[in-house]
Amino acid sequence: MGYVSLDMNIVTGVGVLDKAMTIVHSIAERPQALTQLQESTGFPRATVHRLATALESHGLLRRDAEGRFELGHGLVALGHAAQTRFPLVELARPILSQLRDRTGESVQFFVQEGTQRRCVLSLETPHGLRWIVPEGSVFPLDAGSAGRVLSGDAIDGWVESIGEREPGVASVSAPVAGSGETIIAAVSVSGPIERLSQQPGERFGDAVIAAAAELSRALVT
Repeated sequence: MGYVSLDMNIVTGVGVLDKAMTIVHSIAERPQALTQLQESTGFPRATVHRLATALESHGLLRRDAEGRFELGHGLVALGHAAQTRFPLVELARPILSQLRDRTGESVQFFVQEGTQRRCVLSLETPHGLRWIVPEGSVFPLDAGSAGRVLSGDAIDGWVESIGEREPGVASVSAPVAGSGETIIAAVSVSGPIERLSQQPGERFGDAVIAAAAELSRALVT
């Protein structure tokens, strides 16, 4: 069993773009035929067909062998370009992999985007019961340990959260500092409260701080 979080409800005020991205996010969860996509988005059939076929023309969607809409190969090229221009993720990957192996819990890496935070790297625990945060997910800054870290609330090096943003989920996060001690990212360990306990900071705070500090040092070398 796993907990899944994926925000498809971001509203920018640009209606056609918001609808198109809702379609892409919905298909990211599973391939869907037109009827299924209409049901999952709640959009009229004509709107879904028009936007999905336009996204297909741009290579952002494609059809699989069964005729269902699936993520397009054009996203692979865009993802590669984004990764190349944002090397922080690849720098963090081996450090966070070690943190995941050391704690046995899911690990996330967040950066701030305006008044929100985005998960740019997510490594899952091998436990069957786990808190899954898909890469690319967006969350508010005012809830959850990583959000408060990025807001500058890290006290004693870490911030913990117990059921603050999602019932039954606990987390502990620490800041990654860039030049001038500016906080540029947050490292998090998260999972069910029954494993992380009511004191996730006491349990994993030192490990999270160590991983964040190692990444901070790697940025300036």
